[in-house]
Amino acid sequence: MKKKPSSTVARVKQKRLSPEDRRQEFVRKATEFFSEEGFNGGTRELARRLGVTQPLLYRYFPSKEELIKEVYNKVYLEPLENGWEKLLTDRSRPVRDRLLQFYENYTDVIFSRKWLRIYLFSGLKGLDINRWYVGVVRDKILSRIIKECRHEAGLPAQSKPSAAELEMAWVFHGGIFYYGVRRFIYEMPALQDKHEVIANAVDGYLASFPRMNGNGTKRSVAKSNRLNAAADR
Repeated sequence: MKKKPSSTVARVKQKRLSPEDRRQEFVRKATEFFSEEGFNGGTRELARRLGVTQPLLYRYFPSKEELIKEVYNKVYLEPLENGWEKLLTDRSRPVRDRLLQFYENYTDVIFSRKWLRIYLFSGLKGLDINRWYVGVVRDKILSRIIKECRHEAGLPAQSKPSAAELEMAWVFHGGIFYYGVRRFIYEMPALQDKHEVIANAVDGYLASFPRMNGNGTKRSVAKSNRLNAAADR
């Protein structure tokens, strides 16, 4: 009996997928494709790798931009919906414990070659993915961390973080992020394991809060509060 060509077999298998399963398969393969080729990779080549025609791919995603948005939702937004916000605001636990657990969970997601390459490629390409994600990190992660740290340090509550607080939080968060870049993008040997790096970063960040009253940051917070109040009028 004559053997079917492998491409025919692939098409037969593809036809057995439900529309939703096929859509998710396209997103998964597109994620791999963009992580290796960057966002200059075209849908024609992507369709070839999927073993489907370009018109079929466009039936599921009318444009390359729509496909990129779906990759963004799958890779960046969905992991943030697994209870991390609740973890950060659980005041029955010390803030240090919450931050340690959060960054262990967070880095389990982002510390991969695929995730980091897509993030860096999108930044170099000037796509909206980075701007969207930076906004999500600022609003859903860093702003909550600042609020919880201020509460535990006994500092005055405020509706919005000051510019100084946000910059300090970005330095803290970015240091942990760059540890992953060195390991998974530059493939440099780690000087410490991830758990030690996170613990040291968290301890250094928390240690800065008691000093805020004497280093001018309090004045910066007051100024930011006045600016925020004026903007809200």
